[in-house]
Amino acid sequence: MKTICIVGSGPIGSAYARTLLESGPDVRVIMLEAGPQLTEVPGESVRNLLDPETKAEARTKSQGPLAGDHRAALGIPEDTVVEGSFTARQGTFLLDYGGEGSAEAAQFPAAAASSNVGGQGAHWTCATPRPADSEKVTFIDDAEWEDLLAAAEELLHVHEDPFDDSPIAAALQTILEGEFADELPEGRGVGKLPVAGDPQEDGTMRWAGADVVLGPLTDASDPLAERFQLRDLTLVREILHGDGRARGVVAQDLRTGEVEEIPADAVVVAADAFRTPQLLWRSGVRPQALGRYLTEHPVVVCTVALDGETMRRYVPEEDRDAELARRARHADPVAAALRIPFSEPDHPYSAQVMYSEQPPFPLPEDSPHRDSPWGFVNMGFGLRKHPRPEDGVSFDDEREDYLGFPRMTIRYELTATEEAEISAATERLRRAGTALGHLVAAPRLMPAGSSLHYQGTTRLGTTDDGTSVADPWSVVWGYDNLVVGGNGVIPTATTMNPTLMSVALAVRGARRLADSLRG
Repeated sequence: MKTICIVGSGPIGSAYARTLLESGPDVRVIMLEAGPQLTEVPGESVRNLLDPETKAEARTKSQGPLAGDHRAALGIPEDTVVEGSFTARQGTFLLDYGGEGSAEAAQFPAAAASSNVGGQGAHWTCATPRPADSEKVTFIDDAEWEDLLAAAEELLHVHEDPFDDSPIAAALQTILEGEFADELPEGRGVGKLPVAGDPQEDGTMRWAGADVVLGPLTDASDPLAERFQLRDLTLVREILHGDGRARGVVAQDLRTGEVEEIPADAVVVAADAFRTPQLLWRSGVRPQALGRYLTEHPVVVCTVALDGETMRRYVPEEDRDAELARRARHADPVAAALRIPFSEPDHPYSAQVMYSEQPPFPLPEDSPHRDSPWGFVNMGFGLRKHPRPEDGVSFDDEREDYLGFPRMTIRYELTATEEAEISAATERLRRAGTALGHLVAAPRLMPAGSSLHYQGTTRLGTTDDGTSVADPWSVVWGYDNLVVGGNGVIPTATTMNPTLMSVALAVRGARRLADSLRG
């Protein structure tokens, strides 16, 4: 029996676990997660929790060093006050949170993470568009890409049109098509945004988390589950290795403080784009490109109150009222999702359009759009950050973070290339907003790190020439059985949500690892 240790329990680590266990009966997987389990089913999206207090508690527990009752377990005394701390988004914590042991990220101030079973898969928007054109990894041919993406879509329960009963969504699509159709190539026009989850008979969505990727591994009665172990609040402090092979990990139980060595025939590190390179660095695994080539998606956003006169051309008020009545019992604010995909050379951005009955923030009491009967649209254009070795995270062996790891410093800068694309995307966003209604929040560039889509810090490559961390199958250069996974392995400049792409690359890496273990 071969033992694989997986560090991290998000969708990527979960894809490795399931693919490896389904590869044959001679594999067992131990998955180690530093954060707590939030839901009864491991890794479920907290968006599915109906009770507001339960949902808020789950999100608080995900906030690492700021995680309420779990602060002591994570090494921070319960009575410690961290000045200036706040979270970037519910369920996450800023890496540079202003307290003792935080990262230094003045150039990337919104950099955030979560710490929980399921990782960001417990909190993500579930958007799963496919990469296109130069977003795709060049060393994987189209036929294999198709197979890998289809496998990833099956693991994530991707649906192309979960809101197909929404007349409002259809109206939004028609309006935006009228604005942009002549500028977009065939097949790359305004369309539905694929999302991960399962539509329910009552019209709600059960949003996908790492739980759907794990699938049978969470069912104690399933034979696969007998070879799978998930341990939460277990921090991996070091990867054990020698002579080009990983030999296991050193793990600490954060409940008891007990430290143990766990031997393994292979180690997969799928923490995130910052904590994966941090663990490699601390373990003495230091390829030249480790932590470098950081990219994300610069994002320009706006909020629009839909214009009643425009909307009534496409949706009778009685149809609008019927749709809103159906959704009145829904816990999730998103009622429809559209996209304009990336295409080169004239539309090098990905646009997302999310319809909701309520604005994402309180409007002034005197706003004429405060109680808009047609609802609101939140729109964003994701843009490329072209990879540069100057952008990235470095680690200081002389200073420790809140968990005793080498402290992070993140450096990041937009160049004239990105600035030009941001300017063009901002103008398109303004056009889209004006076509739909009234801008209640003007187009603006979000602070660096806001996307949460951090890539490139453990990037893949075809040769060990100092510009990549791992080979085309995600194996760290110089090792036979040390694998990296997550958004950090993506080597290209992308504009879209990267989870589907990262799961596809995880399937590829897991298949190759399974073959090597059998060999």
